[in-house]
Amino acid sequence: MAEQKIYELLVNEEDARACRDIPDSACTRVPKNFVLVLLSQLLLSLGDLLTSPKTVLTWLMNVVGAPAAMVAWLVPIRESGSMLPQLLIGAWVRQYAIRKTFWIAGSIVQGSCVLAMALAVNYWTGAAAGLAIIGLLMLFSLGRGLCSVAMKDVKGKTVPKGQRGQLTGIAGTASGVLTLLVSLWLLREEPDNLLVYVVLLVAAAMLWLSAAAIFSQVQEQPGETDGGANALQQAWQNLGLLQTDKQFRQFVICRGLLLGSALVSPFLVMLAQQQHGNGQTLAWFLICTSVASALSALFWGKLADRSSRQVMIIAAALALAGCAVLAVMQMVIGELPLYSYLLLFLLLSVGHAGVRVGRKTYLLDMASGNQRTDYVSVSNTVIGVLLLVVGGISSLLAWWSLLAVLWFFAASCLAGLLYAVKLPEA
Repeated sequence: MAEQKIYELLVNEEDARACRDIPDSACTRVPKNFVLVLLSQLLLSLGDLLTSPKTVLTWLMNVVGAPAAMVAWLVPIRESGSMLPQLLIGAWVRQYAIRKTFWIAGSIVQGSCVLAMALAVNYWTGAAAGLAIIGLLMLFSLGRGLCSVAMKDVKGKTVPKGQRGQLTGIAGTASGVLTLLVSLWLLREEPDNLLVYVVLLVAAAMLWLSAAAIFSQVQEQPGETDGGANALQQAWQNLGLLQTDKQFRQFVICRGLLLGSALVSPFLVMLAQQQHGNGQTLAWFLICTSVASALSALFWGKLADRSSRQVMIIAAALALAGCAVLAVMQMVIGELPLYSYLLLFLLLSVGHAGVRVGRKTYLLDMASGNQRTDYVSVSNTVIGVLLLVVGGISSLLAWWSLLAVLWFFAASCLAGLLYAVKLPEA
């Protein structure tokens, strides 16, 4: 079968024979499920890159003339909006033995919202277009949160331990290569041409809808459904994991401290825009994002299957280096050439990719069954709150000095690195 050949090509022989941490009855379905989950995750990763709030949506808001105050809400809404409801979503999802349906629904919601964004910016401008994008982004985030909870649980039941990091890495690398091709096309286009963004949004919407169709073919083994009778009550009970489960509590603290690896990038882009505000800047930053994903994701994925803790340590060190070097160069030199910003953005993107792969694989390997769903929902909800808190702190610091923001995130990454070293192996 084609799936078997693709699976054997992508997974090394020793891992391909293994069937760890999934039911024995699901072992024969692993090759097909691996390929289907991989394709679905690839399409979603590509869609995420093409609608990044740090780059594409920010540029789009400027093109349609939306107020700058609205632009500042893009990243917090997209990230925290998908995480905050997950405590309730996780308790709700665990009531059902088959959970791929939730992922399919979440993917359809995301694709529909992105398609609606394309229609909105095609007909509206200014504040009206900005409000439409923000409103649709809120709904988009709910779909994203649903996919996040369901994907980790379905992947945990269909992909054996030791192959999950590879799957994430392959999807990240492939999506990075495809985004690189889109970025090269964007370099040849007029960056202020609204049609370019409409085409990007429509293409991204089709990716999410196609992913939903592919994921519907996954053969998922029924899971546990105990404890899902009262979603609200169960949600509050799950918060108790932070007090009773030491390893999980350490993981959440470490993940919270490493938020700087993601949140510092918009400030770097802001500095680059202030000093090099030419029309090709967006394409160059997209190229850096795609190159970072293509070069690092597969490496991080394979390393995460050996030690996800080690991945978080190395990635945290890279993020710390990016923040600290940028802060020092701003203090000593001031205005930097564009290539300096691009190289530092590349370093931060590689570091953040490692943080993402490492913490996802660590969480998957640390838990099983309903415990995995609980861990995901609790940790994502807590991180959603922290995103708003850290975002508020960094916004206040930015009023005073962008340099202070850089040092703040450097300190956060340093603390995250030290905490990652203390984590036990998953």
